[in-house]
Order: sequence, then structure tokens, then C-alpha cells
Amino acid sequence: MTASDPDRASYAERPSLSRGRRVPEAESRTRTAFARDRDRIIHSTAFRRLKEKTQVFVAHEGDHYRTRLTHSLEVAQIARSIAHALRLDDDLAETIALAHDLGHPPFGHAGEDELQAQMTAHGGFDHNVQTFRVVTKLEVRYPAFDGLNLSWETVEGVIKHNGPVADRLDEPAWRAISDYAAGWDLRLGEFASLEAQVAAIADDIAYNNHDVDDGVQSGLLSLAELDQVPLIGPALRSVRDDWPSIDDRMLRLEAVRRMIGIMVDDVLAETERRIAAAGVVTTEDVRRAGRTLVQFSDGMLADLGRLRAFLFERMYRHYRVNRTRSQARRILAEMFQLFMKEPAVMPPEWSAKAMVDDPDRRARAVCDYIAGMTDRFAIEEHRKLFTLDLALDL
Repeated sequence: MTASDPDRASYAERPSLSRGRRVPEAESRTRTAFARDRDRIIHSTAFRRLKEKTQVFVAHEGDHYRTRLTHSLEVAQIARSIAHALRLDDDLAETIALAHDLGHPPFGHAGEDELQAQMTAHGGFDHNVQTFRVVTKLEVRYPAFDGLNLSWETVEGVIKHNGPVADRLDEPAWRAISDYAAGWDLRLGEFASLEAQVAAIADDIAYNNHDVDDGVQSGLLSLAELDQVPLIGPALRSVRDDWPSIDDRMLRLEAVRRMIGIMVDDVLAETERRIAAAGVVTTEDVRRAGRTLVQFSDGMLADLGRLRAFLFERMYRHYRVNRTRSQARRILAEMFQLFMKEPAVMPPEWSAKAMVDDPDRRARAVCDYIAGMTDRFAIEEHRKLFTLDLALDL
């Protein structure tokens, strides 16, 4: 693909014009810079671990619920489709989508909340910052550098896909990004590329639809009560109109499929309207537009707000989910406190980092170790640490 590629909009990112990598490398003979970034993410250890990290339901609760891995793949598919329709670089949109959850700890938002609580006095915890730390430091698989040495546009998108972050740099958890950007200007006060914005909204589309799907499968939600909920209710009714004798399983699947299509169509129409209204021609116009350009319409945002309120009340805070959240937080809290007091019980590669006098450095090493765990590993590690088995458990 060249800078004058007629299949790309003038405001699309182009790998041939990339600002490069922090550590210079020879270009790939077979892949663009952004496709190479995608492949590095897919081959990373952090990406593989997403297969057993909670989305809503802990990974061991059922084989068919979304995990962070399947969620990330679904986000990437939606992002690529939207980017293609808008004539953007679909490799870059897909890459940022695949990377966006690499920093999530075990047990989803319950795990994030607990690590933030434990790290309050030591610099805090934020899964977006942890994703940045994974791709720039914690993945160690190349002899020439730590991290994945991704292209500027991918790193920028990982950090800023939800918007500018300059106003967050005073937060202790964000200091790592501030320090990194001091040596490689990521323009933290500006908006990211349209491809990054596409990845962000694809995340919204994916989890709103698939949380409905998983909620029904789990028995926490029923199709009957969803009939009166915005977005999913009209989709259910339209499916019944077309297929009066359809069974509940196929009704659920088809309604979710249609809801995804409705949301994607809304994003495309609203984004094209915003791009035209802002007079966007170049990638610089995107970064200086002063607002998000890839967005839902006001009507869709209102419907999404009502859907999210329903899911929060009936699903995310259901007593069964609350019990799992409570157990998850206790597991992480007890391990964190033990590792802080006795870092020698951590595996050697981690205890070496944690056995320092500086409590902040120790806490960060402990946090990095726990954040990288899968749900299953965290449960098993907690059992080994707090249950005295008769046999030596290695």
C-alpha cells in the first residue's frame, strides 16, 4: 500500500508513512508495519493468557461464555469491518482492538478494583496503563528490546483510543506513560487516529451485545424481560415477525446479530456526518479535531445508556456475580499482601524483582505478577499458598 492508495481515505493512516518504532528495525518483506504489530500481539504471552481471563463470568464457570480472548477477537472483527467501510487502515484498527485488553488482570473489573485498592499507596493500577506496560516493557521475547517495539501509531492508539490523556498524567498510575512519552512524543493531548477510535467503539459494540448473549445463556436474564429493553427489545420483536415459530436459542442469536448490525450502521452514518462537518481531510485534522469523530448518534447513545443501566441492575450486580466478585477480590488481596511481606515465595524471576527495599518498586513487581495471571492460575496459586497439603505441591 502506498501513500496515494486510492482504496484508502485521505485521513486514513498509512504504514508507509508511519513514524516508525522506538528501536529502529528493518522493514518486513511480507507485511506492513501495522500488520507486523498485529502479529506480534497475537504471538505474545499476554494475548494467550486472555483465554482464561474473566469478561463477566469467571472462565471456569462455563465453556461458552466470553473470555477476554474471545471478546478481543470479536472486537477486532467489528473494528476491521467498520474500518474497511470507512476506507481506513483495517490492519491498524484490528491491531489496536486485539491489544486493548492485554493489561486486564484476572477476574475482570473485580480484579482491577482490588489491585487499585492494594496499589493506592504505591502508584495505583489502571488496566489501560498496564496494557501500555505490557507492550512496551513486560513482554520480554526479543533480544534487542523489551516489550514488542510496536509502531508509533499502534502505541498511540493503545494509549489514546478513548481520547486524549494529557489530563491524566498527574495520576500516579499514569506516570509510566508520561516518562515514556518524554523520550518519544505520543502527542498525549490530542486525539488518536480514526483507526484507534474505531477500535474503541468496536469494544462498546461487542461487549454490549455479547453481555446480553451471555446473560441470557447464564439464566440471569430472560428473553421475556429483554422485550422492553432498548435495542435488544426491537431486535427480538423483528426476529419474531420474520420467524414466528423460531426457538429461543435461535431467537437470541439472531437478535444479537441484528443488534450488532444496527449499532454498526449507526456508527458509520454518524462518523461520516462528523467527518464531513469537521472538514477532515488529513490525519492531522483528525488529531486536532477537538472531539471524537467515530461515535454513535445521540439517539443510539441514549438507548445504550438505558441498556447499560438494565444490565448493571440485573446482571453485573446480580448476587451470583457479586459472590464471585467478592471471592475474586479476597484471592487477589490475600496474595498481594503475602507477596509484599514474603516476596521469596514468588517464583524466582518475580521474587528477584520484588526483593528490594523500596516498597513502591516491590509493590509494582507484585502487581505485575498478579496482573499477568489467568483466573485459573490465580485460583490455583492461592490454593497452593494458603492450603497446607500433605504432599509437596510443586
